[in-house]
Amino acid sequence: MRRRLAAAAALMLLAACSAPAAETPSAPAGASTFVYLKNLDIITEWDPSTSYSNEIVAFQNVYETLTFWDPVTKKSAPRLATSWRASSDGRTWTFNLRPGVTFHTGRPLDATAVKTSIERTMSARTGASYIWDAVSSIRTEGPTTVTFALKYPVPLDLVASSGYAAYIYDTKAAPDLGEWFQAGRDAGSGPYTVAGWRNGDEEELTLKAYGKYWGGWRTPHYNIVKFQVVPDPERAWRLLQRGEASFVPRLAPRRFAEAAAAPGLRTSARPSFQTAMMLFNTASGPMKDIRVRRAVQKAIDYQGLIKNLKGAGRPASGVVPEGLVGHVPGRVPRQDLAGATRLLQDAGYGPGGRPLRLRMTYGEGDADWRLLATKLTRTLQTLNVTVEARAMPWTDQWDLGKKRGQDIFVMYWWPDYADGYSYFGNVFHSANPPVFNLTYLNDHDLDAQLDTLPELTVTDRTAAQRTYEQVTKRVLDQRVAAVLPWVVNYRRAYLGGVQGYDDNPAYPDVVFVYDLRPAS
Repeated sequence: MRRRLAAAAALMLLAACSAPAAETPSAPAGASTFVYLKNLDIITEWDPSTSYSNEIVAFQNVYETLTFWDPVTKKSAPRLATSWRASSDGRTWTFNLRPGVTFHTGRPLDATAVKTSIERTMSARTGASYIWDAVSSIRTEGPTTVTFALKYPVPLDLVASSGYAAYIYDTKAAPDLGEWFQAGRDAGSGPYTVAGWRNGDEEELTLKAYGKYWGGWRTPHYNIVKFQVVPDPERAWRLLQRGEASFVPRLAPRRFAEAAAAPGLRTSARPSFQTAMMLFNTASGPMKDIRVRRAVQKAIDYQGLIKNLKGAGRPASGVVPEGLVGHVPGRVPRQDLAGATRLLQDAGYGPGGRPLRLRMTYGEGDADWRLLATKLTRTLQTLNVTVEARAMPWTDQWDLGKKRGQDIFVMYWWPDYADGYSYFGNVFHSANPPVFNLTYLNDHDLDAQLDTLPELTVTDRTAAQRTYEQVTKRVLDQRVAAVLPWVVNYRRAYLGGVQGYDDNPAYPDVVFVYDLRPAS
């Protein structure tokens, strides 16, 4: 959602970002630097109330939430809140806050700050603000206690751990918070604060240690964090080999195997909640015809893709990945070229029919997307269908998608918090204008079913699972709005001196840098 700036305005913005917005303590002595490489732009939105994209990798180091999802216990753990309790009916939740926490602006993080930041996020009515839809009111009970009254029961401790829209921030940072944030400033309480932002540069974002962080800096930590945008995966690999990068979140299978055997490097391979999605334009263009959508769905070589990914992906079954409520087993798709041919011919295309041209967009610098584009292009060529596959910077692809400028929109999706609802609520629920509903579905019956899921997940999990099965069938079979070709297996590569790294699937691609220990 980042706005496009004229060149002169961009220069003014960069100048504004070159100096700190508020006086903060300098980084602790003996600073060491962690360099994170990503193939797409880091920042699409600076405002933590509306942030809903790639900036999660930086924001989780700058901002904090009341709770944190623990992948070991699969439950919420303390973060800014040290404890919490719910009423017997699940409609009242009280959180006790960690004392002595300050924002990077110097102001205290107290119950009033929690109340005002969440209320501001709720009023935004965009991004992932829906996570607070059950909240009817918030009240403070002293400086370190905040109580939420709910319209219907939801697991608010889990909601409060969300990777988006759950950040607690200083709403008093500036009279015009929108202007403050869009200039590349932050108002968080996390271990790192923004030191510099160069919109469009390779070295896009630099963070520095916040000296008054409540966790302290007594043991060794990385004190500088740099996020660099390197779309070329081969160049990213070379930078890692030379020690000029600390962490690469994704490598092609061959390079990952080399990294696993290379001295001075480490690798990590874990299952994830991140799904590959191909979203079909159901509203306009040739794919408005459900026969064409169904034909493309059948033409994909699902098993061949999994084989070619060489461990970087596993088969998807349904919409929600295994391990979360809403997963539907037994729905792994299979290629059916004969069926695809019949559908295309019935629509007037295919062998012997009119030629068909489809426009597909995907994020640049991702070898797996390039593999998908190559295989699908070759397959559909035999069916008299030409695919114009275009790799794009994420912000450009997203801007085009919101204008319905493509037939197939390819992206990754992960949950806002460890729950199945966000795979549907933002991608397939009606939305005008579209944000992430890039299938442009406008299905009020589907919407009505989706709207029941947050409460059902708490009150009747059997009914919730049954509803997930119904909406999965409606999206994939009846409306044929999408294809999920695989679920990502995370395969990270990083320097051998980086100690303490672990993946948390609830926070995709995030490195919690404060938890690491640098070593030679």
